[in-house]
Amino acid sequence: MRAMILAAGRGERMRPLTDHTPKPLLKVAGKALIVLHLENLAKAGFKEVIINHAHLGNQIEAALGDGSQWGLKITYSPEQKALETAGGIANALHFLTQNDSENEPFIVVNGDVFTDIDFAKIKLAPNMLAHLVLVENPPQHPNGDFAIEAGMLINQGAPMHTFSGVGIYHPYLFSSIKAGDNAKLAPLLRQAIAEKKATAQYYQGVWHDIGTPERLQALNKLML
Repeated sequence: MRAMILAAGRGERMRPLTDHTPKPLLKVAGKALIVLHLENLAKAGFKEVIINHAHLGNQIEAALGDGSQWGLKITYSPEQKALETAGGIANALHFLTQNDSENEPFIVVNGDVFTDIDFAKIKLAPNMLAHLVLVENPPQHPNGDFAIEAGMLINQGAPMHTFSGVGIYHPYLFSSIKAGDNAKLAPLLRQAIAEKKATAQYYQGVWHDIGTPERLQALNKLML
């Protein structure tokens, strides 16, 4: 299975830090967020990682290189302008599905979250299009995104949970999007829910959304 790390966002809420540094290269306890993901992916047994980038993407390539220091092969999917989540994935789909793997699922991780989720334990059930990892709602997102009912992802329920930014997808989920299109992920997930082809799990371990300088500072203090 291949993995993709989403690293194309501008990080407007993280300014001024992201004026000169791409958000995934911001550090927690002295290590870049995206490096922590690479270490965890390698530990989980992944060998190939695709990383999309737009804002200051050359810094990301310079920092990570070909991935060999983690035992990985990194392929970059540059975007002239960030294409949103689904657009970025669709734009990189030819990397994710090359070598006769057009029906193989792949894992996608937001480059700006801090988590100890075990990527090896995330699976996509047969005939499903998406499987999301949900977490407890953080203070800045109290109403959540989705709920879980008998293992299925649903739009509304009790309790509501927040999408962690970690999911596994079948390539067919993105078949309606052309390479280079700007597209959000939520409508595709809602359609998969309507077709009863989306599952989810609730994760109660370490997870932080690094959305503002204040949250980054708070996490660094916590880590110390």
